Amino acid sequence: MAQHFLLSAKARGLSVATVARMSDKEAFEEFKALRWPEGQVTCPECGCIREHYFQRTRTRWRCKDCGKTFSLTSGTIFAHHKLPLRIYLLAIAIFTNAVKGMSALQLARDLDVQYKTAYVLAHKIREALYQQRDLTPMKGEVHVDGAYVCGHVRPRNKRKHRKDRRLAKNQNPNKRCIINMSLRHATANLDGAVGSRRTITFVLKSENSADIVPIVRQYVLPGSLICCDENVAYDELHRYYRTERVNHQEEYRSDAGYSNNMAESFFARMRRNQRGQHHKYGVKYVVFYANEVAYRQDHRRTNPRDVFADIGRKCANTPTSRNWCGYWQGNKLSGEILGL
Repeated sequence: MAQHFLLSAKARGLSVATVARMSDKEAFEEFKALRWPEGQVTCPECGCIREHYFQRTRTRWRCKDCGKTFSLTSGTIFAHHKLPLRIYLLAIAIFTNAVKGMSALQLARDLDVQYKTAYVLAHKIREALYQQRDLTPMKGEVHVDGAYVCGHVRPRNKRKHRKDRRLAKNQNPNKRCIINMSLRHATANLDGAVGSRRTITFVLKSENSADIVPIVRQYVLPGSLICCDENVAYDELHRYYRTERVNHQEEYRSDAGYSNNMAESFFARMRRNQRGQHHKYGVKYVVFYANEVAYRQDHRRTNPRDVFADIGRKCANTPTSRNWCGYWQGNKLSGEILGL
């Protein structure tokens, strides 16, 4: 049996201790390289690329074109930051190395900050991953499936007082369905990696054909193979794609060799993230948690140093969040992000 990736030397490419030992100047240069990898400082206000005036005492630039003063984090997800840059880089490093996810409570202990600070910081990283996700239509063998979260209803103590939780009227109104589309590797790559290559997730109120079919048609190209289970929500996909079904009451893989194991693998990782780290998802933020797990699934065999750089670039290129600036002062996401 091949060695698990997390046991290999490649999985130790990022040391949290190294990031924690960075000086303020080293952290500044590291974040600068993540935001402007080509070394050309760009004004976030007017987009001017020049050798702007650098104010060393304030570590700020003044644009030679519009005259605006901007910092290293101006116009990014970390705008208006109050902590040292090293703390933000350290948060990204801890977030990267937590292969099953990271709770805000644990992040608060590791960074020695308040829970409120860690909670907002982790969600800013998740929002950056969501805003910068790859939505290029898939082509090939795509595994599609759905799983429900936030639906637990605690049964009454006495049996005579319990209700049938299978009925819609007795279910949790916050119950949501995560739809997952996983593109399978056509063949093993140079590292011998097989399984899913790219994952896209959406959140629905239920697993139904009216919502799923438009999503699949928008993000899966014609000529692809759809692998799914026997749920009636996928019946209409036969009109548009070659579709192979698996009856999970009888088998996990059909006699012809088809399954939807790539989607099931994603949900196994998601359950570990949910039950082992967060315990429950806030219904308005399910879409961000699901996308985080999809990102971790897609980068499960990538050198953590490369993942750290990728997340850092996404954070540096994501505009200032309207949902997380002033979150604890009441500026919160107004509604859910459902479907398309």
